[in-house]
Amino acid sequence: MKPKHLLLCSIIGLALPLAATAAFPEWESSVRTDLSKMADHLSATLKPWTPPDKIFRVEDFGAVADGATVNTKAINQAIAECAAKGGGVVRFTRGDYVTGTLDLKSGVMLEVLAGARVLGSTNLADYPDRIAKRRTVMDSNMDIRQSLIYAEGLERIGIRGPGVIDGRGESAHFPGKETIHGTPGRPFLMRVIDCRDVVVDGVTLRSSASWMEDFLNCENVISQNVTVENYGNWNNDGLDLDGCRNVIVRHDVFIAEDDGMCFKGASLKPMENVLVEDCKFYSACNALKFGTDSQGDFRNVLVRNCEVGGPAVKKGLMKRPLANAGIAWEIVDGGTLENVMTTNIHIIRAESPIFLCLGNRGRVLPDDPKPAPGKLRRVIFDGLTGSNNGKRGSIISGIPGARIEDVVVVNVNLSIAGGATAEPSSKKIPEKITGYPDAANYGAQVPAYGFWVRHAEEIIFSNVRVIPKQPDARPLIAQGEDVKDLKATACTGGK
Repeated sequence: MKPKHLLLCSIIGLALPLAATAAFPEWESSVRTDLSKMADHLSATLKPWTPPDKIFRVEDFGAVADGATVNTKAINQAIAECAAKGGGVVRFTRGDYVTGTLDLKSGVMLEVLAGARVLGSTNLADYPDRIAKRRTVMDSNMDIRQSLIYAEGLERIGIRGPGVIDGRGESAHFPGKETIHGTPGRPFLMRVIDCRDVVVDGVTLRSSASWMEDFLNCENVISQNVTVENYGNWNNDGLDLDGCRNVIVRHDVFIAEDDGMCFKGASLKPMENVLVEDCKFYSACNALKFGTDSQGDFRNVLVRNCEVGGPAVKKGLMKRPLANAGIAWEIVDGGTLENVMTTNIHIIRAESPIFLCLGNRGRVLPDDPKPAPGKLRRVIFDGLTGSNNGKRGSIISGIPGARIEDVVVVNVNLSIAGGATAEPSSKKIPEKITGYPDAANYGAQVPAYGFWVRHAEEIIFSNVRVIPKQPDARPLIAQGEDVKDLKATACTGGK
């Protein structure tokens, strides 16, 4: 009989031998090496662009920082004059500057000094339509037309602090329903499309009426030392990177009602060469996510030294303080996710610490053919710790005919709530092949308190420790239908 505090990789009644190390596949070492080189190269070569030493104070163009006057025209004049004179800094000095839509131009850095706030107007009429020239799935599905800050087809643009940009997008000002489709009447705070050399540095961003930051098909993007607080309305994402290349996100803190940081592929452009490090992502939905729109490919992404999970705050949240998932890789609209590693990640307050989902929703532009299921493969999780997580368990689930492939989970030390009194049957867990992917679709608990695997191939667990706070009748690792070559070594848990 096993000791109550120790479970040697019991997988649906199959007791695997305890081993000191696992035999990892060849791809694992090459992915680690390639991502390390990619991160070193980005860190050495991708730097914030420096604007010319010319200052354009918005007050000099008629702006009044009294918290009441709508200064859209004056601020846009300052931006236009700055661009016309070769670029520089458009400065908000002190006070509260109310504005509607601001149209960025190449060579312009918006600078919000300490003691200054840029406040979004609460009158929807101050946000005229800005229709993207190149339509994407995000336009057709969400009908995105309005934002506080808009940029398209530009070079060398940016926003820097240490002041505050507050969209004042709370539901009291911009009411609407939670949705996976359109958000009419709820502007984004920032939308940046087809741009190069973008920097957001040291600014605090608050209260969008919908998504906070949306970067679509951009190159050479740096987000650093940014604080995002976005939880007063529905669909309050923190940061969405869609088909971007050469990106660094570092030293940022996100508290979001919806997804904290989300990689998307609706632009149909590849997402490549991304380094995320030393950040905190807190969400009442998914703290760190790929998808749901995955029409493009995702390659060469390294996330390291981060904390993810549910928000510690409770006041003002539209939902619960627990995240649905700490890390959620969701490929359901075609596309390929490969060569992605998360390392040294602390996961807290998440119902499912890890959620990997391959589906076949196939959302595309109108009249485009539905794609075949995509690929989710060559994924590494190394060095996961965490506490105060829920009881559902982590999930790795493909669909019939499309397996998740080549996943390594190593060096894990998590605590979860536990408390399940029975072991659910895998056959009773719905497939959700074409629906919206979410860990909550799998119920309050899956058939393992650690990791449940279905429709997957070449999945390796090594040195995995998951401890339930309450006795739990489920095994540490369980496999459902259509699992090939699952290996688990040096795994421990508790009953």
